[in-house]
Amino acid sequence: MTYEQQILHFLTIAGERGISVSVLTKHVYNQNCTFFSQPDLAEVRQFVQQYLLRNSKTASSLIESTGKRGYYRLNTHDSADARQLMLNFLDEQQSNDESDERPKPQDLSLDLFGDDF
Repeated sequence: MTYEQQILHFLTIAGERGISVSVLTKHVYNQNCTFFSQPDLAEVRQFVQQYLLRNSKTASSLIESTGKRGYYRLNTHDSADARQLMLNFLDEQQSNDESDERPKPQDLSLDLFGDDF
């Protein structure tokens, strides 16, 4: 996943209340940390800030400010793209939930050390 996709994913999870730039930066940073490599936190912060500013300039932008300083959310009221993203992520989450509900096959193997001799 790219940083852009991760940002949009976390904004989708945050919903209407939004998420702060610092928390969003930490989530993106932690998502990309591995045992062998770690991105520079300052570079991730700068990318997240620039991405949010670029995509929240107009009223019909994909992202909007919540009115609280440093908090952003998806613009689901004026942006059709944001509404589509919400639907895509919600459909993906529902399909993952449904796949976890499959019945487990019954174990029909014989018990080697059972009391049924």
